[in-house]
Amino acid sequence: MRNVAPLTQRELAASFLSPIAYVVGCVFLLFTGYYFVTQVLVPGNEASMRPLFAAMTGILVFAVPLLTMRAVAEEFSTGTIETLMTAPVTDAEVILGKFFGVLALYAAMLATTIPHLLMMMAYSQPQLGVVLFSYVGMLLIGALYISVGLFASCCTRHQLLAAVIGMGILSIFTFLVDYFADFAGPKVRGVLMYVNVPAHFDEFTKGILDTKSLVFFVSTTVFFLFLATKVLESKRWR
Repeated sequence: MRNVAPLTQRELAASFLSPIAYVVGCVFLLFTGYYFVTQVLVPGNEASMRPLFAAMTGILVFAVPLLTMRAVAEEFSTGTIETLMTAPVTDAEVILGKFFGVLALYAAMLATTIPHLLMMMAYSQPQLGVVLFSYVGMLLIGALYISVGLFASCCTRHQLLAAVIGMGILSIFTFLVDYFADFAGPKVRGVLMYVNVPAHFDEFTKGILDTKSLVFFVSTTVFFLFLATKVLESKRWR
């Protein structure tokens, strides 16, 4: 897997050269700043960033697919995928390189919320252990969402369609399963709750490192990366 690092650098450089990364970053900053001021930095409220993190899970459903939509789809639309296909790299290395490249960009976006934490610490005493676990949960959610976005980007050469597919899949995991769980029977409800991303993330915001939630995030991320690799592999032989 020695080729993953150069591919990661290539993807990260391409992301910073793309105007969409700056647009998404600016919108992300505006939304997180708004939620922090209106939901967290309120006199009398608990010294907790849980409302901000909960809002961010919804924002990322739409933000992350916009970051990943060009990752593979652009390679097909511009024809540069031919260069990758003939280079001495495997499909798994291409997907992992793009995954870690977008993940680094996402981590940079997530780091922009640290000043919010510092501001809260200036006026209150939040539980730093809980905040740390919440950031770990945000990284796991980001990894899962990026893997879904990469899978969607592998499915088409049209970037906007890739973004729509990614948003649709993530909306199911983030919004719809929680809604339909209220009307489902006990067995179906158990299945829906297991794939409910906010429910798993809620454990991290409580300062709990739940093994079940950790396994869910890691295994689901690996599953979608595997699907992305197989889709890319199938297109190699077309």
